[in-house]
Amino acid sequence: MKKYIYIILLVFLVSKAYSHNEHYQGLKKIEMEVLRNGNVIGYSNYFFEHKGNKLEVKNYTKFKVDLLGVTIFSILSEGLEIYENDKLIHFKSNTFQNNKEKYVRLNYDESSTKFVIDGSSYKGKAEIDCVIGNWWNHRILKAKKQISPLSGSIKDQIVTPTGQDYIVINGKKYLTERFKLKSKDQTLSKDKKLDFDIWYNKENNLILKVSYSRMGNWEYRIKNFE
Repeated sequence: MKKYIYIILLVFLVSKAYSHNEHYQGLKKIEMEVLRNGNVIGYSNYFFEHKGNKLEVKNYTKFKVDLLGVTIFSILSEGLEIYENDKLIHFKSNTFQNNKEKYVRLNYDESSTKFVIDGSSYKGKAEIDCVIGNWWNHRILKAKKQISPLSGSIKDQIVTPTGQDYIVINGKKYLTERFKLKSKDQTLSKDKKLDFDIWYNKENNLILKVSYSRMGNWEYRIKNFE
C-alpha cells in the first residue's frame, strides 16, 4: 500500500514540476509596449524557444525619454533566461542605462542548490525561490524575492491581490486579476523601491499590463502574443 502511495505522490510531484512551463507551451512571443504619460516610447519583447525539457526566453527592451530634444532617460537591454525541467539554470543580460553599462551573469550551482550571481550591483549567492524580475513570468506574483534583470540585485517583495478588473487592450476585453507588488523594505529610496500595479489574465496565463509612477506615469502593456 505504501508503495502505491509513494508512486502516486511521485507522479503528482513530477507533474507539478512541469506545470509552469506547460503554461507557456507553444508560446512563441510576447510583445509589450512601453508607455510614459500615455505615449509609446519603446518596447520590451520576449521570444520563446522550446527544446524538449528546456525553455529559452530572449528579451529585447528599448525605450527612451526625450525632453526638449534631449534624451533624459534611456534603456537598451538584451537578456536570456534558460530553464531546464521548469528550473532556472542560467540567466545573462547586458544593459545600457543612460549609456552606463550594467550586466548580470547567473548560474545554478548544483552543489549548493543556490544561484551564483555576478552582477553590476550584486555578486554572491541567492536562494532558488528568487525569480528574475521580467514581466513575461507570472511566477513573479507568487515569489517573495526578485532578482533585477539589469543589475543582479536581490529585492524582497510583497504581492497583494486587490480584486478583479476588466481591461481593454487593442479593442479586446479581458478579465484580469489585479495585484499590488511592493518592496518589503519601505525605507528604501524611491528610485530603488518596488511599487507596481499588475493586471494578470488567468485564461492566457499572461501579465497584460504593469503600471508605476517614477518621473511620470509608466505602463508596460501587451501589444501582441502568439
